[in-house]
Amino acid sequence: MENTNNDRFIPLRNSGMDLDICQFNLMNNNNENEQPNVKEMDYKNQLAESLFDIRKNDNNKILAFKHKAPKGNKNHQDNMKVLYSYNRGKSLVSKKAKKKVRHISQVPKKILDAPNLIDDYYLNLMDWSENNILAIGLESDVYLWNATTSSIECIPSLGDNINEYVTSVNFTDDGQYLAVGTSTKEVQIWDIGTSKLIRKMQGHQGRVSSLSWNKHILSSGSLDTFIFNHDVRQRDHHISTFTGHTNEVCGLKWNPTGTKLASGGNDNLLNIYDGKMIDNTNCSNIHNIKPIFSFDQHQAAVRAISWAPWQNDLLASGGGTADKCIRFWNTKTGKQIDQISTHSQVCSLQWSKYSKELISSHGYAKNQLIVWKYPTLTPIAELNGHTSRVLHTALSPDGTTIASAAGDETLRFWNVFEAPSVKKSSNNNHHQNMSSQLRSVNRIR
Repeated sequence: MENTNNDRFIPLRNSGMDLDICQFNLMNNNNENEQPNVKEMDYKNQLAESLFDIRKNDNNKILAFKHKAPKGNKNHQDNMKVLYSYNRGKSLVSKKAKKKVRHISQVPKKILDAPNLIDDYYLNLMDWSENNILAIGLESDVYLWNATTSSIECIPSLGDNINEYVTSVNFTDDGQYLAVGTSTKEVQIWDIGTSKLIRKMQGHQGRVSSLSWNKHILSSGSLDTFIFNHDVRQRDHHISTFTGHTNEVCGLKWNPTGTKLASGGNDNLLNIYDGKMIDNTNCSNIHNIKPIFSFDQHQAAVRAISWAPWQNDLLASGGGTADKCIRFWNTKTGKQIDQISTHSQVCSLQWSKYSKELISSHGYAKNQLIVWKYPTLTPIAELNGHTSRVLHTALSPDGTTIASAAGDETLRFWNVFEAPSVKKSSNNNHHQNMSSQLRSVNRIR
């Protein structure tokens, strides 16, 4: 009985259909007897020539590796190119982002107590020698702290004269001798090996607030506005005088090769002197040598001065409270290269020995240290902990540690810079010894 409600039509394949013949015709489609359509073939050839630059007699294939793709029109702009290149650019950025990021500890690895450290912006009371001895002036005495053995020794620079005080200290390059400036207007030279005073040099009419060695030449800056050059080998040590400041010379530094001297003053000037003029007998007035460059861009006293160790003519300088800027100079051309505002008083600057980085110490309001990347001038790290302005900094002989001394009468040691990879293994033991004394508090005296 046929169901009339069924909505599906199912053909009866067995009626009038030979399945074997159908399969044979499908599998063996023989069109040999068919005549090709000439118009259709011409159309296909013209289409191929216009789209794919395929000539009639060429045996070219669209997906052939032996022929390059046809060049597009020079004026053609592909609006979809940005989509093709987006992921590629993103992957490059991610690869750069995977570059090792150096961690700088925010905690000092050692803290020393430095009682009665004079809170005076214009003095230079700390230096670190190549023999790993740190010198710091505390009132009338200089204390030597051996970073290797942690031993402490006192140099009584001014003896029982308690009303006078140490104003500046600076080691020779080999660390064998220490120059000490005093408020009594004299310069002393001490033998570190024997702890004996070997010479006193007078001549200044004011306190000696800055010192800098250049081999056997010791330059001293004073409140009397003059820079004396002393040849310590001679009896008559005062061989020449640099002039150009109108107020106290509070910053003084020879460049690494000893060819130029940079000086900063409380007159807001940064002066550059030619080292060849120190003992130039052809100079008409050897005691009135003018600077080759005098920069007046700073709006406050210039105390922070540091030469780049990897570029002889690159100088960084920092200004006081009214300036707050770090400026970079090409002392070969006499041009300012760059500047950056730190928003606080710049007290000192130190370049890294092995990388293009420098660290600055500051006063109000944060009393912090900032590590900068050069030449981008991007801050890498900010080190906090001092409760008063960080007046002095010194770099360890291995180039990795910064010592900072502040008006809060503390001396802090920060692991800031990286040593060269070759020297890393030799420095590990030293770092481990320092780390074992993390946050230990000792007294300089």
